Amino acid sequence: MSKNYRIKDDLDINQPEGKRLAEWGRQEILLAEKEMPGLIALRQEFTKTKPLAGARIAGCLHMTIQTAVLIETLTALGAHVRWSSCNIFSTQDHAAAAIAATGVPVFAWKGLTEEEYEWCIAQTLFFDDGKPLNMIIDDGGDLTNVVHLKHPELLAGIKGISEETTTGVRNLLKRQKNGTLGAPAINVNDSVTKAKFDNLYGCRESVLDGIRRATDIMIAGKVVVIAGYGDVGKGCAQAMRGSGARVIITEIDPICAYQAAMEGYQVCTMTEAAPQGDIFITATGCKDVILGEHMELMRDQAILCNAGHFDCEIDIAWLDHHPQIKKTSMTPHVDIYQLKQAKKSLIVLARGRLVNLGCATGHPSFVMSNSFANQVLAQINLWTAPTRLPPTVTKLPKSLDEKVARLHLEKLGIHLTELTEEQADYLGIPIDGPYKSDDYLY
Repeated sequence: MSKNYRIKDDLDINQPEGKRLAEWGRQEILLAEKEMPGLIALRQEFTKTKPLAGARIAGCLHMTIQTAVLIETLTALGAHVRWSSCNIFSTQDHAAAAIAATGVPVFAWKGLTEEEYEWCIAQTLFFDDGKPLNMIIDDGGDLTNVVHLKHPELLAGIKGISEETTTGVRNLLKRQKNGTLGAPAINVNDSVTKAKFDNLYGCRESVLDGIRRATDIMIAGKVVVIAGYGDVGKGCAQAMRGSGARVIITEIDPICAYQAAMEGYQVCTMTEAAPQGDIFITATGCKDVILGEHMELMRDQAILCNAGHFDCEIDIAWLDHHPQIKKTSMTPHVDIYQLKQAKKSLIVLARGRLVNLGCATGHPSFVMSNSFANQVLAQINLWTAPTRLPPTVTKLPKSLDEKVARLHLEKLGIHLTELTEEQADYLGIPIDGPYKSDDYLY
């Protein structure tokens, strides 16, 4: 087993089982590439110039087939890459095997323990030549926090961080506010072609997929309670209503609550919703959303799952440590908790972690092409800046957001209408749009 990677209990990719996994992963990567036109277009645009040459990128992001296409895009653009997953359940072992077989160091397998998860992240900090990372791609902020808390001496050499998800962006903004952010960062999550596509449309398909794969439950006729009506919650709500469920929303934000009401959803508190729901989905990015007091009110066989990044939204510890509750693991990612006094059972999916990755395979390739095209452009922006940008959190320019959208239109058979000169003069913008000069952050 090479020291350069570790996958699935030290599986040797040079042995038959490892080769089989890697070959399976390679075939799926080839299929995914056809559904990821944004990344393939960026390869075609930048492979010759290799704008990421010299970059040592440490990635902490779900090690899926789609991520494999991202990794191979980064290496095609000149970067050296080391990778770990940002979730103990989200790795697809055949994806990890396929990337490891190319020589890229990967430290990820499905079903990590917490200790193994931390070990995997630590393996990405230093490259084979002994040099440390100088760029970060993060999803949730764990790698960023490891560097800040355990290896602050490395921060001065890091030219940038690009963050994938809402939870990680909140972490960055908190650091910026308290003055502890040690490197420039790009908030990829709030690019329109990320949040309004990955978070909304991706979850609209993948969360429903995870619940169905894990339980085989029929959604139609059920009451589904969704905590949070941000982009993730909106996507979940659309999927559940589209499958025939009656949807209840819980919210802290008056505008999001108002939006939910205008879409025809009932909006109430978790205490009010708990006795009504058949399925509960948390999508807040906050902690302590579903507590023991709520679970005591729930119906027999209610299903609980999470679509937020971390496993702190549902109080799994209350279930695990309650003396009157017995746990039975039906599968590695489906646990049944019997509440003896209440004479009922609750079903928890993926231990309260991301249900779409723990119980299914995550978002479809096409929508991840949007997110990962933004990641590549963010890395190019940060790495090619003439001087290191200040340690603040910024977003990609509007022009690059539009570029990502344009890269996906042909695949969908979409043809844009073009302004005439008279129309452009009337609007006071260039014919090709107002943002073309705004390609970089510097």
